[in-house]
Order: sequence, then C-alpha cells, then structure tokens
Amino acid sequence: MILTLTPNPAIDVTYRIGAHAPGDTNRVLEVQRRPGGKGVNVARVLAAVEAPVQALLPLGGEAGRWLGAELDVPFEAVPISGENRTTVTVTGDGHPTVYAEPGPEVSEEEWTAFGSRLAHCLPGADLLVVSGSLPRGASPDLVSAWTRIAREAGVRTLVDASGLALLAAARAGALVKPNRAELLAATSAADEAAGAAALLRLGAQLVVVSRGADGIAAYGQGGVRIVPAIPDVHGNPTGAGDAATAGLAVALAAGRPLIEALRTAAALGAAAVLRPVAGEVDLPAYRRFLNGAPA
Repeated sequence: MILTLTPNPAIDVTYRIGAHAPGDTNRVLEVQRRPGGKGVNVARVLAAVEAPVQALLPLGGEAGRWLGAELDVPFEAVPISGENRTTVTVTGDGHPTVYAEPGPEVSEEEWTAFGSRLAHCLPGADLLVVSGSLPRGASPDLVSAWTRIAREAGVRTLVDASGLALLAAARAGALVKPNRAELLAATSAADEAAGAAALLRLGAQLVVVSRGADGIAAYGQGGVRIVPAIPDVHGNPTGAGDAATAGLAVALAAGRPLIEALRTAAALGAAAVLRPVAGEVDLPAYRRFLNGAPA
C-alpha cells in the first residue's frame, strides 16, 4: 500500500479556451473541477493503475467539504480551521498557464494532529509519498518530521517538493524527485549533476530528476541511470510530473529494480500528457509505452 500525503490540497479548475489573450476577454469553451494538489493527483494515478493507495490531507471550510465529497480514492482527512485553496489552469493554443493560490494558514496544533494521524496511517504502508507545496506559513521542517515519522515506522519516504522543503527532505534522508528547474533553484547549482550531488551530500537516499523531453534520471551513490522520454507525445503536460511520481512510487513499493521504476515513471508521465486534466492517464497508451511501443 502506498500512502500519499498532500500538505496543500486544492480544488483544481481547468479552463479550456481557444487562443489565450492576456488583457482581453477569453471565452471559456469547457470547465472541469476536480480534487487536486500534487499528492491527490499521485493518488488518483495510483488508483488508476490498480495500486493500493490511501491519501492523507488537511481539509477545511466549504472547499474542504467539497474536496472530501468528491475525492474518489480512499483517504484520511485532518480537519483545519482554514479554507482549502483553488488552482486555475488555462489550456489553449500554447503551454498551460496555472494560477495557484497559496493555501490556508494551518496552526501548530493542527499540524501536530496531522503528524499523529500520519503515524496512525503508516502501519501496513510500503511507501510514503509527500507531494506538493506547503500552505502559507508552513515550516519546511514539517517535511523532515513526516520523513522521520515514516522511518520510525519502517517506511521509506519519496518527496516531490521544491525550495526549502526539498532541502529539508534531503537532510531527513528521503528519496527526492524534483524536476530540473526545482533542483537548480533549490541548490543554486550550475547544472543538474551538481544539483543532484548537493542533495546526496545533504543526505538524500536517491535523487530522481524529471527532465521533460530529456527523460528522467536517477542519481545515487553508485552513479546515474537515465531513461529517455517517450517520443512524439503531445497534449497537456500539467500533471505529467505527478504521474511520473506515481510510476516511480508503484515500482519502488513493489521492490522492482531502479531502471524499471524509471521506465514506469516515464511511461505514466507520457500517458498523463494525453489526458486533459491532472490526475488522469491514458491507460492503453501507458501499457504501450511500458512495452516499448511508440506514441
């Protein structure tokens, strides 16, 4: 079983338009609203490939009630007094544009309750996935604390985060999965290899880097392993990184070799590009990609 932790869940709103014209009126052709946040997206992809999964997230306000009613994966919720956020993704004739609210302020007492619920959920889990941003005012040390709670339960932690939270995860000994831009921004490194080396020196068990069209790479003490991207896949890249995290998680939780985990991540990430919203994958395409068939 894979436990996903989403610190900053959201109502994900996707607007499909024609040509995006900033500063002008844009007519929306289609609207979709779904439970979101990176960890929720990971959980939904895991459920789609029939991997046992449970989500853990803080919920509050009317938005939290809506999220709890609409979530279609098994979940545990910790109540908070603040209102969960909304994100808006605009898709049209170019790369999607995302407007992400910061999320609510969560009290120290609420985070303590969240950590206690995490400890309650961990027995029976094979992997903890911490994915996404922290809400407004939250300390990056929370990621370290969650990693330690999981380690005390004998469970490895995979963290997909950015900035100070990514560094905190590395220091706590997690497996980390930034994209290339997040890696370079967090470490101030000159290149990808130097950034990965910096996270390994901090204590990360493994550094897996999403590289878009350049594929996916895993850096460890034994060197680097690289799997190329699936070629000629076009569509909506929003959520592709979350699907890749799900692919990595399902293979690692099952004890499969690292190279197989990277291939699964690449295949699921590409299959997500073919779907209009984050948290979905094109399952027939995923199976083709996993078997080496072209797009």
